[in-house]
Amino acid sequence: MKDWNGYEITGADAAGLAQLERAAAQLRCYIEDPVASVEQAIAANPECVMAHVLHAWMHLLGTDAAAVAVARDDHARALRLPANARERAHLHAIGLLLENRWHAAARALEDLTVAWPLDSIALQAGHQIDFFIGDSRMLRDRIARALPHWSPSMPGYHALLGMHAFGLEESGQYDVAEAQGRRAVELEPRDAWAQHAVAHVCEMQGRRREGIAWMRDNEAGWVTDNFFQVHNWWHVAVFHLGLDEADRALELYDTRVGTGSTVVIDMIDASALLWRLELAGVDVGDRWQALADRWVPHAAAGYYAFNDLHAMMAFVRAGRRDAIEQVLAAQERALAADDDNAMFTRDVGAASTRAILAIADGRPGQAVELLRDVRNRAHRFGGSHAQRDLIDLTLIAAASRDGQDRLARALCDERLAARPEPHVAWLASIASGRTPARMAA
Repeated sequence: MKDWNGYEITGADAAGLAQLERAAAQLRCYIEDPVASVEQAIAANPECVMAHVLHAWMHLLGTDAAAVAVARDDHARALRLPANARERAHLHAIGLLLENRWHAAARALEDLTVAWPLDSIALQAGHQIDFFIGDSRMLRDRIARALPHWSPSMPGYHALLGMHAFGLEESGQYDVAEAQGRRAVELEPRDAWAQHAVAHVCEMQGRRREGIAWMRDNEAGWVTDNFFQVHNWWHVAVFHLGLDEADRALELYDTRVGTGSTVVIDMIDASALLWRLELAGVDVGDRWQALADRWVPHAAAGYYAFNDLHAMMAFVRAGRRDAIEQVLAAQERALAADDDNAMFTRDVGAASTRAILAIADGRPGQAVELLRDVRNRAHRFGGSHAQRDLIDLTLIAAASRDGQDRLARALCDERLAARPEPHVAWLASIASGRTPARMAA
């Protein structure tokens, strides 16, 4: 059987292929239940290699250590099946990521899509890995290489535009990024990734009212049965916080962002929002306790340094000393490994995670030293510019709390020169070193 773009799908019949393509379409928009769809494809065609491949990618691209075992089983089963060259290239890339060789997996997928530029699964998996390793150029150029081979009539063309938009934004090409993102959403209003790419542009340009309007005007598109909606709600909350509307941001935490999800990427957003609120002087009450409970199963994972940073925020604010020690021990183990997470941890993760502990423990001077050492290379452990902004905000707050007022002022001036801040009261709150009662650890 061949898929819509003419690529051979080994071991598939018409019914199984339909389920596989349904799952891929759901994943492109982050809607419904693509895992269930691909599992139906596997049930219909147990020897369909690409069904096992897609199932594996779905469990690897959430950065949840507990899901890796599922992907490992998928990989082992698929290796025993007949496969063509393109499918074997997928399996090679998955095998590399199973070894925590993130950069090598990204390169393998790059080679795959140079040879087969219409492979939307490989393009999406590669784009996500580029994000996890902080490679803004490949976020853009991986997709730019493939786009000439696509046309608007092809299924999934909107997703190519949406991914390209995000890569352009992370590369600072805001006008083109916004145009690509808006066009993608016009073609497919449920494309949550394209929706979020335009939100990133608005955040980086300080266009917060426009950002809220952009998100609210198509709310039904990116909220309805969408498993990426927590992150998009996080963007809305950050817009409100930047407009000095902390009460609205806290309301969104309670109703949209911090509602109990145990998905790692959702918990990252919850930690990041509460931390920003507290840096701005907002008392968030006992909200950290429930979030810390959800992070506890991941404390000892040591799988991805970006996750460790956000888990530590919850643990220090909830006073979970046992969990704090688990994170620190896991990072020590990570540093001793021979894989990419050792690099993520060494270059950025260990210092930034310990800085969070230092500022919460009342050692802001130590936090300043730790963060100044890593802020200029923070992209090396992944995340977006908007997410990594938390490191700069924490540095400003730590400098002020340590009495380094000139440094805090210089950092604010640097920030204001780089990006407009029409509403600066929230930034002034951070720079003042004001500490809410519950932040005094």
